Amino acid sequence: QLQLVESGGGLVQPGGSLRLSCAASGFTLNYYAIGWFRQAPGKEREGVSCINSSGRSTMYADSMKGRFTISRDNAKNTVYLQMNSLKPEDTAVYYCAAVRTLCWLDHHRYDYWGQGTQVTVSS
Repeated sequence: QLQLVESGGGLVQPGGSLRLSCAASGFTLNYYAIGWFRQAPGKEREGVSCINSSGRSTMYADSMKGRFTISRDNAKNTVYLQMNSLKPEDTAVYYCAAVRTLCWLDHHRYDYWGQGTQVTVSS
């Protein structure tokens, strides 16, 4: 059974940092592009970042550029999202997803999803 499991969410003060992890089980991430998405209450799911299967190509939503960094360790079957300079508006449930094609920020393109991890930025 293909599974993605996110971890690393929590409560952080504005300006703080978190590192999210997306671990795969039941399949090898090596052949998949991985995207990070988020969804705040009452809002549409939005693309945050994605990384292609080799890790050589990445994409970021404009509001995350310079603050978030996506990376992958295929040996550990895990993708990471380092989030710095967090703002209250970053509060959302963060999801990772996998697709066996190119890197996209469009969540409709993805085939496999994790259950999400809550990130709350508040003082």
